[in-house]
Amino acid sequence: MKIYNALITGASRGIGAAIAGKMRQAGINVLAPTREQLDLSSNASIDAFLKTLAEPIDILVNNAGINLVARGAEVGDQNIEETIQVNLVAPILLIRGIIPSMVQKGYGRIVNISSIWSLVSKPGRLTYSASKTGLNGITRTLAVELAASNILVNAVAPGFTNTELTMINNSQAQLEEIKKQIPLGRLAEPEEIAEVVYFLCSAANTYITGQIIFADGGFTCQ
Repeated sequence: MKIYNALITGASRGIGAAIAGKMRQAGINVLAPTREQLDLSSNASIDAFLKTLAEPIDILVNNAGINLVARGAEVGDQNIEETIQVNLVAPILLIRGIIPSMVQKGYGRIVNISSIWSLVSKPGRLTYSASKTGLNGITRTLAVELAASNILVNAVAPGFTNTELTMINNSQAQLEEIKKQIPLGRLAEPEEIAEVVYFLCSAANTYITGQIIFADGGFTCQ
């Protein structure tokens, strides 16, 4: 049986950790670099990391991201540069570095972790929404470019998820109000998002490409 190699960014906690855990359970060899090994804020670090890869990557999950909240009139240059770099430029550079080996093998699965804020938004999400909308755009473009090489490219856009970051950023009262806005009436569990990502990355997915899958309990349907 072929052992697939998966590279997952931001896999130390939350959704990324759940994705890595699901893939390991399925017998996939997971590369989950630390920030010391792969600093997405540095193009030089990304280039250096790609050169260290000993085995071709079959699966790439661009999960790492940052969300620096600031309204349009207040957003600083550093916010713009850091958010676009980590959330958009870094995934492009990783994809660029990994595509050639996927094309050579005639097989690959790429999943970009987007966000509900790429479809709807709220105050303070200027750069975050821009970066995730851009990620959706590269997902569609690459799906068209790479289809002939049997490389499927999709994005998963999670809604409110029960992660440490969500708990830190919202009080219990705020979380209760958020749940009322979700048709399913609850937050997603990281493992639920991981199941969607895993299917898209697996050999069982043979025909879905170029899609943005909103896993949000119906939040964006309203």
